[in-house]
Amino acid sequence: MDLPWLTGIGALPLLGALAVRALPASRSRAVALLSSLVTLGAVVALVVRFDTTRAGDYQFEERYSWIPSFGISYALGVDGVGLTMIVLSAVLVPLCVLAAWREVEGARARNYLALILVLETFMVGVFAARDVFLFYVLFEAMLIPVYFLIGVYGGPHRRYAAVKFLIYSLLGGLVMLVAVIALYVEGPGGSGGFLTSRLTGLTFGSEVTERLLFFGFFFAFAVKAPMWPVHTWLPDAAAEAPPSVAVLLVGVLDKVGTFGMLTLCLPLFPDATKWAAPGIAVLAVVSVLYGALLAIGQSDLMRLIAYTSISHFGFIVLGIFALTSTSTTGSVLYMVNHGLSTAALFLVAGMLMARRGSQRIEDYGGVQRGTPLLAGAFLLAGLATLALPGMSTFVSEILVLVGTFPRYPAAAVAATVGVVLAALYILLTYQRMCTGPVREHTSGWRDMSFREAVIVAPLIAALVGLGVYPKPVLDVVVPGTDRARTQVQTWDPQPEVPAPQQPGGSR
Repeated sequence: MDLPWLTGIGALPLLGALAVRALPASRSRAVALLSSLVTLGAVVALVVRFDTTRAGDYQFEERYSWIPSFGISYALGVDGVGLTMIVLSAVLVPLCVLAAWREVEGARARNYLALILVLETFMVGVFAARDVFLFYVLFEAMLIPVYFLIGVYGGPHRRYAAVKFLIYSLLGGLVMLVAVIALYVEGPGGSGGFLTSRLTGLTFGSEVTERLLFFGFFFAFAVKAPMWPVHTWLPDAAAEAPPSVAVLLVGVLDKVGTFGMLTLCLPLFPDATKWAAPGIAVLAVVSVLYGALLAIGQSDLMRLIAYTSISHFGFIVLGIFALTSTSTTGSVLYMVNHGLSTAALFLVAGMLMARRGSQRIEDYGGVQRGTPLLAGAFLLAGLATLALPGMSTFVSEILVLVGTFPRYPAAAVAATVGVVLAALYILLTYQRMCTGPVREHTSGWRDMSFREAVIVAPLIAALVGLGVYPKPVLDVVVPGTDRARTQVQTWDPQPEVPAPQQPGGSR
């Protein structure tokens, strides 16, 4: 009998959260870190057991009847795409626990760390769910720990940011719930009626029905992603959230939106996907340029990073709906690389803010003179964010643009402007914060501690390693993206080859 690997991995951080709450506050940090490391070890074992020759198939499947009268199942399984997202979650959570070592003091740290571990359970579950209703439940359940992490432990405007985040997310979830129920009605029903395997390949009563259902799912995912124009909750949430929470919010949770577009919108609504793809490509390009332009004008460091993420999510969505093998593969790789680069940027920003006590960019200056390691880490994280060649983000960004060009050349060219803007908002920020004379309030800072180096080093190593050798991740995700495109029945555009020139000038 096969072990329930996915259920076990999801249960580990939940058990850790219970232990954190039960033990004295003095031990909460160590227990939370141990729990997250044990979960990471279990995920590594899962990766070792994963059959890469069948990366396009769902493995480690579990299915139990949950609410049989409504056809709802507890069904889990991962392909290469879901596996990479679970690995990303498992890697970032221990780093966030380490980063939170000094963010919250005393007894309040127990609830803080317990909520992070509960959030990890939901993240593992949502990336592994193979029942649409179960996916929806976990999709909405993630809101609860994030709401409290922002609303209780965030900045001075935390309540406003938390409520805005909740309202946007609940609105998207409500629209999705209507679509989930309507999809079940359109499907075969009965036992397992919400299973994605049974809902894939449906024949809808009309194309209008399929398009409306597609919109219900896509709207919820666009809010979560976030895409323009339903993005405005993210800058507020990221600016008010503690840095470790911002890492999980932008680095992992927002990926649920693009993950859902690829793994649910495409296979469940193939005709509607092809119909909506040109319009979504336009929205994606707007997100790329809008996010980059607003990032340039920011005076708040956390809001700047949030707007850069809006721009990067535009690239990811553009690659998904360009529907070519290169672009979809680049999008999944972009999800991983963006999670790593944004985590590095948020965490280093948090280290700087812990010393200065301010998020305003103008309050810094000359950081590289007194704390060269911190300034160097900030520069490397920024270079990864702007997709410098040699960094993993460059590989994913170039795949998206090259893959998009044959299908939507104008969109690819316009999105390329976002690459130039990225260089502006990163390098100008570094210049303002780290170069020039040392300011009075930045002198005497201690440089990066051992704990902070342990947090940053794995992220920088991964960004450089995957930039030089991305093949291990590509081998895992390509079969999954190919399966999604096959279900939509789209193929790569063939290049136009001019006819040979005939004697006399005729062709």
